[in-house]
Amino acid sequence: MKGKNMEYPYIPNSEPRIREQMLRDIGVESVDDLLKDVPEELRMKGKMNIPEALSAEADLKRHVDGILSKNVTAEEFLSFLGAGCYNHHVPAVVDEIIGRSEFLTAYAGEPYEDHGRFQALFEYQSMMAELLDFEVCNVPTYDGSQAAGTSLRMASRITKRPKVLLAGNMNPDRFLIVKTYLDKVLEHETISWSQESGLIDLDNLKSRLGSDVAAVYFENPSYLGGIEHRGEEIAKMAHEAGALLVVAVDPSSLGVLQPPSRYGADIACGDIQPLGIHMNYGGGVGGFISTKGDPVFIEEYPSRLFGIAPTSEGEWGFGDVAWERTSFANRETAKEFVGTHAALWGIAAAVYLASMGPRGMADLGKVILQRSLYARKAMNAIRGVSTERLSAVCFKEFVADFRGTGKTVAEINKKLLEKGIFGGKDLSADFPELGQSALYCVTEKVAKRDIDRLVATLREILG
Repeated sequence: MKGKNMEYPYIPNSEPRIREQMLRDIGVESVDDLLKDVPEELRMKGKMNIPEALSAEADLKRHVDGILSKNVTAEEFLSFLGAGCYNHHVPAVVDEIIGRSEFLTAYAGEPYEDHGRFQALFEYQSMMAELLDFEVCNVPTYDGSQAAGTSLRMASRITKRPKVLLAGNMNPDRFLIVKTYLDKVLEHETISWSQESGLIDLDNLKSRLGSDVAAVYFENPSYLGGIEHRGEEIAKMAHEAGALLVVAVDPSSLGVLQPPSRYGADIACGDIQPLGIHMNYGGGVGGFISTKGDPVFIEEYPSRLFGIAPTSEGEWGFGDVAWERTSFANRETAKEFVGTHAALWGIAAAVYLASMGPRGMADLGKVILQRSLYARKAMNAIRGVSTERLSAVCFKEFVADFRGTGKTVAEINKKLLEKGIFGGKDLSADFPELGQSALYCVTEKVAKRDIDRLVATLREILG
């Protein structure tokens, strides 16, 4: 069906007669009349360089399927990629629940018309608070990086101090986002890290602490996989200087590792992607922030908090707590602006946590710890490869040093890809001090036979 009436079949109200009628109704003659405030030099001239529209649904499906068929996913290939987005198993019940219409299409609403979504998110907050051993957890923010930036700004508002200290072994992508989030609001300095252990340099931390520091931030496990076992010591150093401790944590580790609250963290944050959320290109992330129930901390949350209360009808109601502190209530005077929440992913995480339970999370952590240790040991036996460059005990991820092989990580990963394997994340650009090293990730979806296949393939590639 081609012709002037079908120029843009997938853009609503683009049919010429409808467009002309809309322009008449609002009192203008052309679309250009609506753009008078846009300088002429900023306007695009000519047609966009895009293909002609496909008017038949069958043709469109064939075209899109052809594009998608070029992708290779972690379902088809064996994957050892992590670095912030992880290939965990997602129970079928998670997709079933979040695909229901009352959740999937419930973008916004109020307690009196939206009991299901509000209750589901309250349950999510409750389970996350239990997992983190804190009293309060928020409705998910956009992602873990925003959660980290917001946590640091909360710490600054609480302490009324202008500077934060960031661990140098943090996720480099998160560092850039946090840096942007703090721009013109807070100063930041980077704490150096030991190239022997892979953990924070405590002497360097001590030298940087002062009366102007609002918070110390580190990730546990770190981006390089190391478990920071000196959390109590770091917390003591921060608190003695009058600063707060903010720790970003991988929630999949909390079945076997102590939550940050146990070693003195004031704010815990991170990403819920490991909790029942599929990997997506550019999505599938949601940030959490968790603290004790102190009103001083609660009042600094810019994001939504759901609570439970009895109703006049003898039922339980679910709704916002301290709504007035949010940017939704105070558009002009809010302490910090928060836009759309990743609420659907919060419900996904709630279903995941409910289905796993405490025993399931413990089993998950043990399996990941055991298999990642096995992979680290097996790879270290390959001539020219070292996984002991950094001595810290690791969870899920570890650094593999390929300098002794005479090959670059890029060359090795290209050969692995030809064998149906995604190799580790190349660290040579973000951490040049590590040389030709890669960050390898092992989740519960990676079995012993998969690790043995990786090792055998690496031996073949490296001769």
